[in-house]
Amino acid sequence: MSDTEEQDIPLGTSIRRHSFRLGLFAFGAALLLALISNGTAQRIEAQRAAAELEALNAVLPPASHDNDLLSDSFIISPAAESFEQAALLGLSTPRSAYVARMAGEPVGVILPLEAPDGYSGTIVLLIGLDASGEITGVRTLQHTETPGLGDKIELRKSDWILTFDNRSLANTDPLLWRVKKDGGEFDQFVGATITPRAVVGAVYNALLFFDANRTALFNHVTEGSNP
Repeated sequence: MSDTEEQDIPLGTSIRRHSFRLGLFAFGAALLLALISNGTAQRIEAQRAAAELEALNAVLPPASHDNDLLSDSFIISPAAESFEQAALLGLSTPRSAYVARMAGEPVGVILPLEAPDGYSGTIVLLIGLDASGEITGVRTLQHTETPGLGDKIELRKSDWILTFDNRSLANTDPLLWRVKKDGGEFDQFVGATITPRAVVGAVYNALLFFDANRTALFNHVTEGSNP
C-alpha cells in the first residue's frame, strides 16, 4: 500500500487495525511462553521423579518388588495419629513413605527419617526395610555437616552408610546401636563423632518405629492411602 493509500484510510480504522495486530502478537507471545513454561515444568517434574526413584531403588533393590514405588506411597506427618510413636522418626515436616509389594503382597517399606541432632543441623535420611524388619539400605538425602568430616555419611564420600545393611533389632543388641566411642559397634569418623552418632540413633529409632507399626504401615497402603 502506498503512502497515499495509507493516508486515505480513516484514522479510526487504522488504529483498530494496528490494535488488532498488537493484540495478535501479544496473544502469540503469551501462548509461546505458556508452551515453553509447561514443557520446562514437565522436564523438571520428570527429573525430580527420576531422582526420587533412584534414591528409593538404592535403599530397596528393584528386584525385591514388582510394584511402582512412586505410586504406592503415603504421607507420614510428625504427629501421625494413625501410627504409634511417630516421634521416633524425628520428622519436622510431612514426608512420603513407600511400600514395596510382590504379587500384591507387601514385602518391604521405605521410611523417611530425620536426625535433628547432627553437628550442623538436621540430617534427612531414607531407610529401606524388608518385611522381617531387616535393613535393606540407608541413604542420606540432605545435610549440612562439615565437608571432609561429617559428610562421610554420603555414599559418594564413604561406604560408612553401608554398615547398616542387613542389620535389625533381632540381630544387633540394643546396647550396640551406638558408635564405638560410646561402647557400640559403629565406627565414628576421625574428628567427627556427633554426625555418625546422630545417624546411628536415628536409624535405631526407625527400627523401633517399624517394629511398633509393621501391621499399620502395610495396612495403610493396602487400604489405598496414596494421596
